Amino acid sequence: MICQFKKTRLAPTPSGYLHLGNVLSFSITAAMARKCAAKILLRIDDLDRTRADDRYVQDIFDTLNFLEIAWDEGPANAKEFIAGYSQFHRLGGYNDALARLADGKLVFACTCSRKDLLARGPCLCKDKHFPLTTENASWRLITDDTQELIVKNYDGRQIHGFLPEEMRDFIVRKKDGYPSYQLASVADDLFYGADLVVRGMDLWPSTLAQHMLAAALGNDQFNQIAFLHHPLLAEPSGLKMSKSAGATSIKYLRESGKSKAEVFGLIASLLGKHGNASNWNELAALIVPD
Repeated sequence: MICQFKKTRLAPTPSGYLHLGNVLSFSITAAMARKCAAKILLRIDDLDRTRADDRYVQDIFDTLNFLEIAWDEGPANAKEFIAGYSQFHRLGGYNDALARLADGKLVFACTCSRKDLLARGPCLCKDKHFPLTTENASWRLITDDTQELIVKNYDGRQIHGFLPEEMRDFIVRKKDGYPSYQLASVADDLFYGADLVVRGMDLWPSTLAQHMLAAALGNDQFNQIAFLHHPLLAEPSGLKMSKSAGATSIKYLRESGKSKAEVFGLIASLLGKHGNASNWNELAALIVPD
């Protein structure tokens, strides 16, 4: 692999205790950074105030320190995060991006609720031409479902794809007035200069959506970011692993007396790969061999 990366990022959301799947992503990120002598940014995505919690912010630092996954840029602790690194300090940049989309007539106001969409299917607000100032309305990007999107893979290949149906006309501004995850993620990766993003395969639709959004914003720099999409871990029930205080959370495992080597070994066994792992570098090697 030709190393061409200068900065990657860890971007957890403080909406629950971190689990084994998060650690897999963090391990690959750390290993790729070490291999390429790249910097690691810790960026905590805390815009969702209905789910974000100070306990979960602290858990991010506790988990990374326990597993000895270091970072080079960003807050050293929860206090520093709140004081200078919360996404709320970057609201001006997000709002500038939203204003560019509005000025270009690239968004429309949507008054649909989740219940509405489940009951009757896709949003039809685009044809109703509600003012963007409509109360209790989100903004959706007007997407081009025929546009071929090109994603730069971490190994230098180009991957071609089209926006999946579930991402068509996706939300860029929520009803509470705050930017959506998609918009904030694009803005932050550009703001911090990340050029490698490691994420699970379940976020491939988001990767395509973010490329379309960056194009709408007129930013070619986003196309230079390389992406690595890794396999997901499943709970014993077969369901996708989610944040919880249950048996897959690192908090639970740590407080149950598990060592960091045992945590990495457990992830390796869940991957079903040949070979074991006792640290993040060995775990990452099961997914991205040298």
